[in-house]
Amino acid sequence: MKKQNEKTSIFNRLSDTNLLLTITIVIFFLMYLGAIIFQGGGFTKPQMLFNILNSNAALIITSCGLSIVMITGGIDISVGGVVALVSMCCAVYLDYHDGSILGSILIALGIGLLYGLVQGFLVAVLDIQPFIVSLAGMFFARGMTTIVNTAPFNVEDPEFTALKDTRIIIPGMGSYTRKGIYVPAYVEIGVIVALIIVILLFMVLRFTKLGRSFYAVGGNKQSALMLGINVRRTKFLSHLICSVLAGIAGYVYFLHVGSGSASHAMGMEMNAIASSIIGGTMLTGGVGNIIGTLFGVMSLCTIQAIVSSAGLDDAWWTGITIAAMLCIFLLIQSVVMAQKKKK
Repeated sequence: MKKQNEKTSIFNRLSDTNLLLTITIVIFFLMYLGAIIFQGGGFTKPQMLFNILNSNAALIITSCGLSIVMITGGIDISVGGVVALVSMCCAVYLDYHDGSILGSILIALGIGLLYGLVQGFLVAVLDIQPFIVSLAGMFFARGMTTIVNTAPFNVEDPEFTALKDTRIIIPGMGSYTRKGIYVPAYVEIGVIVALIIVILLFMVLRFTKLGRSFYAVGGNKQSALMLGINVRRTKFLSHLICSVLAGIAGYVYFLHVGSGSASHAMGMEMNAIASSIIGGTMLTGGVGNIIGTLFGVMSLCTIQAIVSSAGLDDAWWTGITIAAMLCIFLLIQSVVMAQKKKK
């Protein structure tokens, strides 16, 4: 009977996830519709939406990885450092060592895998606080990025440049310039990679035992143990997935910027956490949705685009609007969850 009650509690949390997802999607569409109505300009063209995706494909991937960790009740603030380290290592490998595209991809995956194994072991097996572990990981990644190469530079490898400049045309979504020239809408390769990852993680969380274990561990660790879930393994896998995704995001980021620099992806971990929260993932664990994370990233980046198009290019205006968004979404989450508990 007790096990049955615990299962019911888990399913209730899943319904909370769907509720917060609905709120996130509705707010995003209202926000974008408002930008089209009141600001017009580029927002009326589909390419504006695709440009947001092109510029933030790496952020989508890192946010998805962070959502997995946050659903289990953890945190990982090393992802931005991993992205910078991957982009620098791949840039040096391609330009200074005449490397290949396949080799650079393996480097990115290897760095992400190594980070996941070490941080997952420290958090899950040695039971060290994930914030402390990932803080050390962030400093280590930033330091190693500078050691690999100090000066920023653009990659001139012809094969990589050709891959970077590849565009996937979206039929029927283009627009005409003032001179009447038709410009087709497009997305970069990184967007396709990001969307595939979103779909795969959504299926894992929704339809697999591992996904249900993530929710159970984040909802109540003791209850998860009573249900026979291996909590340590679940935590380890969440950090492993997050770091591997950070490695993939690093390569996607590298494909977008085409350069190596110690300042790359600065603050990305904070944007990823903010996107996950806006997307309905709760810091307390047990509640979250990958589709919500996707819309969380889109909402965050749309706000930044609105602020920029309004002529408020100073950095503090972006920070103020993001802070306001976080407060609004946290307030909505608190009200919704309070109402659910009363019922």
